Amino acid sequence: MEKLTQQEEDAMQAIWKSGEGSIKSFMAVMSEPLPPYTTVASTVKNLEKKGFVASRLIGNAYLYAPAISEEAYKQKFMGNVVKDYFENSYKELVSFFVQKNKISADELKEIIGLIEGKK
Repeated sequence: MEKLTQQEEDAMQAIWKSGEGSIKSFMAVMSEPLPPYTTVASTVKNLEKKGFVASRLIGNAYLYAPAISEEAYKQKFMGNVVKDYFENSYKELVSFFVQKNKISADELKEIIGLIEGKK
């Protein structure tokens, strides 16, 4: 599975929010400023070619649905980020955010609680 471009990720976010739908229904949940309809349609077609979206013809209109879950994409994408930028160590990832003051001590305590709760 390849990393999506920002434009493709924006479209996939709308598709995941909508479930099955048309280009117009996806645009209805996208953030402003909205790209042109033709851009979204082209992006969705590219996502279909890449296997991220499935389509079906209803009458004379196509309905699109996610072919991969948001969770599966996040898992694969985050795994690649950790592998490529943090020496395949989630500890290094957390350390990075601590050093950049992007995560607080309270948030770390919550994370530890989540980890301990799973044991």
